[in-house]
Amino acid sequence: MVYGFWIVIIFTLLYEPIIGYFDFQKFKVEVKRDDNVRLKYYKNIITTLWVPTVFILLLVAFTELTLTDIGLTMPSLNTELLGPFVTYFAFAIGLLYACGILYYSIGYHVSDKIREKLAVVRAKQMGESSYSDILPVTRKEKKVWNAVSLTAGVTEEIIYRGFLLFAFTYLFPTMSIWIIVIICSLLFGLGHTYQGFIKGVLRTTIFGVIFSILFIGMGSIIPLIILHFLIDYMAKLGES
Repeated sequence: MVYGFWIVIIFTLLYEPIIGYFDFQKFKVEVKRDDNVRLKYYKNIITTLWVPTVFILLLVAFTELTLTDIGLTMPSLNTELLGPFVTYFAFAIGLLYACGILYYSIGYHVSDKIREKLAVVRAKQMGESSYSDILPVTRKEKKVWNAVSLTAGVTEEIIYRGFLLFAFTYLFPTMSIWIIVIICSLLFGLGHTYQGFIKGVLRTTIFGVIFSILFIGMGSIIPLIILHFLIDYMAKLGES
């Protein structure tokens, strides 16, 4: 099981931060010549996220690692490890963010005003973001983007929250939980190097810290999977 832990850790250190970065640079060049490249890139994202996830699930099937260890269990409140203040503060942030995501996700389909507001945000994002080329444009791309969003929600929470937090705790039992949270969150951030340092690595690392606190406070990644999916799903909104 220990060897399996290190295989996944090395994968998160090498694949997305390095290979994933250069794949995205290649994609940015190719997509300007051929729009179909975007759909191929989406399928590649789905595959590369599911490969380590399936490996983790195989560890669950054939070693003493359990689904509960990686957070695939029903939520239950735990404020002892990080303290009630930090835990409830993270809960408040998560709840407010979830409410905002739900408001705009639902409002997009029922309110012209919200739809127009999201269109403005989308246009600005397409003009300023270094990774705007990845966002879906056509109806077909948006349908596939749903699969990308769901894949990211499920697999990234299993890998970066459920599995890595348990793996580092298991491998380094005397290490501070805060150091483990930071390490796992940084690995999550490095998995988004294609988005740039500030808007990608740094921002995603901060999200990783908050999500890690939520996971520790709930003992479950299931609510995080749903929230993660909704965050990525929102990226396609803003155009008809």
